[in-house]
Amino acid sequence: MSLSDDGGYGGDRGPETGQTRTRLPDGEGDTYGTGRRPRAGMSSRNLVMAVGVVVLLIAAIAFANRGDGGTGETASDDSPKSADTQPTAPTGTKPVTGKHGTIATGFAKTEQGAQSAAANYAVALTSDGMYQSARRQEIAKAVYAPAVAAARKSDLDKVYSDPRFLGRIGLKPNGSAPSGMTFVSRANPVGTKIESFKADSAKVSVWYSALFGLAGTESKNPVSESWYTNTFDLKWIDGDWKVTYFTQKDGPAPVGRDQAAASAKDMTKAVQGFGGFTYAR
Repeated sequence: MSLSDDGGYGGDRGPETGQTRTRLPDGEGDTYGTGRRPRAGMSSRNLVMAVGVVVLLIAAIAFANRGDGGTGETASDDSPKSADTQPTAPTGTKPVTGKHGTIATGFAKTEQGAQSAAANYAVALTSDGMYQSARRQEIAKAVYAPAVAAARKSDLDKVYSDPRFLGRIGLKPNGSAPSGMTFVSRANPVGTKIESFKADSAKVSVWYSALFGLAGTESKNPVSESWYTNTFDLKWIDGDWKVTYFTQKDGPAPVGRDQAAASAKDMTKAVQGFGGFTYAR
């Protein structure tokens, strides 16, 4: 599930571009069907438009409303910039200098630092932690500019604690997964791109795949994959990059291979056995 610049929920959830170096954080018989699922609808966009929440979600609302395949809002200029792009390569610069809880902080005041911040923040804001009150507050404080975090707190709480919304994605009213289920909400950045960069501000696009759903043999909302590009407006505040705004668009989504989907049991084992990553150049 995700939010675009018009404030609604997204689909069924620069000069330098390239690979991304990863950083690891602290921290029967039924099948899932086809390996890739059709992109789902945009019918819940008006929910968040009403409350004006600016937070990154992946495919939750649309995941619960599969059907009318819509498109996200354009996040940035779509014109090709291949002449300026190049694969990401190690620079020798340490990506971050610290952390806030499990979220990396202390990014460099450079283009590389801005790209690292955007990728890390995309992961944090699409994580299952956003569905738990205490963790949500911690994430918002670490990622957003202070004024934005304060202004959006009540809206975030209202959206993520809505029993109807949580029920539609298969969660309990407290945001936890039903017994025997594992809730999956992960963003997996593929690459980043600088759209613009100034001394104290930057605009960075993050292209990523998203996994969202409930893993378990009784799941009615099995884990599915979607692709998005989010563009973050970042501002240099108190020695770090912070999010002030963002937009989103669907894709680009690759052609799916003809692979058999995992069983619910195997998917649950994978989710529980393979820890998620945060990402930094």
